[in-house]
Amino acid sequence: MSRIETVNTTGPAVERRSIDFVPASERHGKPFGQFTLWFGANMQITAIVTGSLSVIFGANAFWGIIGLLIGNVLGGAVMALHAAQGPKLGLPQMISSRAQFGVYGAVLPLVLVIVMYLGFAATGAVLAGQAVDQIIPTGNPIVGLVVFGALTVLVATLGYKYIHALGRISTTVGIIGFTYLGIRLFMANDIGAILSPEGFAIPTFLLSISLSAGWQLTYGPYVADYSRYLPADTPAHRTFLGCFSGSVLGAQWSMILGALFASIAMPPGQDFLDQQIGFVGNLAGGGAIAVLMYVVIVVGKLTVNTLNAYGGYMTILTSVSAFTRQLRFAPWVRFAYVIGFITISILIAILATEEFISNFKNFVLMLLMVFIPWSSINLVDYYLISKEKVDIPALYDPKGRYGKWNVPALITYVVGVLVQIPFLAQTMYTGPMTALLGGADISWIVGLVVTAAVYYPVARKFQHPPKEMVFPPGVAD
Repeated sequence: MSRIETVNTTGPAVERRSIDFVPASERHGKPFGQFTLWFGANMQITAIVTGSLSVIFGANAFWGIIGLLIGNVLGGAVMALHAAQGPKLGLPQMISSRAQFGVYGAVLPLVLVIVMYLGFAATGAVLAGQAVDQIIPTGNPIVGLVVFGALTVLVATLGYKYIHALGRISTTVGIIGFTYLGIRLFMANDIGAILSPEGFAIPTFLLSISLSAGWQLTYGPYVADYSRYLPADTPAHRTFLGCFSGSVLGAQWSMILGALFASIAMPPGQDFLDQQIGFVGNLAGGGAIAVLMYVVIVVGKLTVNTLNAYGGYMTILTSVSAFTRQLRFAPWVRFAYVIGFITISILIAILATEEFISNFKNFVLMLLMVFIPWSSINLVDYYLISKEKVDIPALYDPKGRYGKWNVPALITYVVGVLVQIPFLAQTMYTGPMTALLGGADISWIVGLVVTAAVYYPVARKFQHPPKEMVFPPGVAD
């Protein structure tokens, strides 16, 4: 049967929806929009820094780049499987996780997701603020942070349509700017010698894979937020490919530059890590060209920071609505939440010491281990247990099919977190199994596999998914 409503081709100028179901009359866009959004979000300075870490931590540039590619492909596939849920469900990502954890139970990972968004927003704003200060020299770095924060609030408040528009802009300027940086890099250095395949080492190779896989996996909790407006009949494989190819290609391009930057800096990577913005400006050639590169950096960081702010707002509302049972929120509510979220992140960036920012970043990276079992449970349940069929009204009703708490799923989730601890290789904690692996961090692989293996038989016994999709009243299937 066809839906009662017809499909819109453009969508409203300012987004009206929040955590509620998107009806067919408001669906619009094409899967290619997923490509430009995620390509643009990954063409940014923090992705370059992540790529540089593979070399700084000891990998040969050639093998580091290969490892980064493998990690991007593996992590990107998991992330894109979440994105493919968006058109089918018409819901934000974390609302749909109530089908696994219960209406109240889903709040547990949600709180940690909010901390992650806040951490990425605060640490990313530091770099973006430096770039803004280079474009508009004021002698006061706080001005750059405030300007960047205001731009983030503007786009995140306008919502979905403008976020995708920003993704298209970021893709265009990113391709131009990063191509120019690549040309400058090759002209000034013997890249052939840097890319010698000698010096392969398993620990650093696995570390490179983990760096990029972790980068991709952090998008999982909000990736469907940006595909949920696509028409419901959009083929899942097209949504998957649009998101996957954009995110993997954008991230890999940036990380290759990072690995090469670290290889030419002396000692390895130190010049780049000490002054990332200045390093890029100098490589660009200084002067007006450097200013243009700073603009590229700001646009890239603005894209991903807007995703963090918008995702943070959606996650907070999802948590609040579990107890208030409110389905829709006015645009001014989004504005208020986004203002509060960005204000906190900017205050952290302004008031925190450099040591605190470094420790906070390490803490946020360590939080990755709490999202991996969530991701595994969500994907196993949606694709293998529920088989893409969800009772949407029950997601908002603690007395409905999914209940308040899904204890078996929550226990599995905790097991998925705990099983990773011995395999962690983070700045704040190193597990006992890490030494046996030569320092490599494979916790994310352990978390994904063990959680899936435990959850599948548990879900087969305790989950009772609907036989068909159940839509809100007034929506035909």
